[in-house]
Amino acid sequence: LIGNIRKIAITGGEPFINRYFLQLLLQLNKITTPLPSISITTNGSFEKQHIELLKKFIPNTINNSEQANIYVIDNFSEDDSVDFLKRNYLNIKVIELDKNYGFAEGYNLGLKEIDEEIYCLINSDIKVTKNWLEPVINNFDNNNVSIAQPIILDYNKEDHFEYAGAAGGFIDKFGYPFCRGRIINSIEKNLNQYKDSKIFWATGACLFVKRRVFNELNGFDKDFFAHQEEIDFCWRAFNLNYNCHAITSSKVFHIGAYTIKDSPQKTYLNYRNSLFMLVKNLPYNKLWTILPQRIIIDIISSFYFILNFRFMSFLSVYRAYLSLILKFYIMFNKRGDSLKKDEYFYIKSIIFNYFILKKRKFFEMKHNKLP
Repeated sequence: LIGNIRKIAITGGEPFINRYFLQLLLQLNKITTPLPSISITTNGSFEKQHIELLKKFIPNTINNSEQANIYVIDNFSEDDSVDFLKRNYLNIKVIELDKNYGFAEGYNLGLKEIDEEIYCLINSDIKVTKNWLEPVINNFDNNNVSIAQPIILDYNKEDHFEYAGAAGGFIDKFGYPFCRGRIINSIEKNLNQYKDSKIFWATGACLFVKRRVFNELNGFDKDFFAHQEEIDFCWRAFNLNYNCHAITSSKVFHIGAYTIKDSPQKTYLNYRNSLFMLVKNLPYNKLWTILPQRIIIDIISSFYFILNFRFMSFLSVYRAYLSLILKFYIMFNKRGDSLKKDEYFYIKSIIFNYFILKKRKFFEMKHNKLP
């Protein structure tokens, strides 16, 4: 019986980009029906507000995740979240890092101390639901799934999808991300219109991944620090023929925009990391044609910030391109030996479909080759 034990680990989602963040990893071991561990990511920079998130969501997570052991990966936080956890949750193991490594590398380092078969990354501002784990784990066992996510619903508007991940992510030909249930800023109502399906990327707000796959890909790219590192990770997995799925029979509720607020820094990281992904993952023959087109689109889109009086965000777009120039050689050398597949995109241009053709829902898109 002991030989049949399956171990699983779950880790957290998108943190605030500042000096520190906290990752809470909750591990589950179950003999008959294996369940994953859960990591909740929080950030000390929000101080009392994030303590309130811990108080609000940790009991719910524990109550709906049986036989769980909790780990906290503390990325050199300076608030009292760790003290709070140590005082109130004696079974939580805290893994303390010696400095702020950012979201991506913080996970890479912390997860090295977690010996489970499956990780799940989950944000600190997520409310899980009863029996949310079983459908995902069953798909890992039965459907050759390597990466997965549940559907992400809006905590404040429970019958709607939430921006960060919705019912599973895709990208267009130029690397712009979108989701089933969320196109640009248009959010759909959840009418159970989306079923279990293969997707291109799973959201870092609640992402399940086999430890073996995570390690084979060397985890997240630490040069991303935060934002879109999960898309880059899933793209690299895609190039190695690993499957990524959305499991719609599992659902969680996400407050959204809580762990990371809109800011010029967020704009910078989104643009920069999206460009990094293109250099790393595009087929070689497409890189030199798509990247110039992407530059033109980004220049046009940057004036959106001017029109909305977000002048620092406007400058962030060009700061992102400066970073691309300075790190182009580094990113190009990360391409590796895996075949870069041509069929990575769902549609040619989400920008054209949304702003010109006025398509606001996923089912209105005429897809390329992916399901």
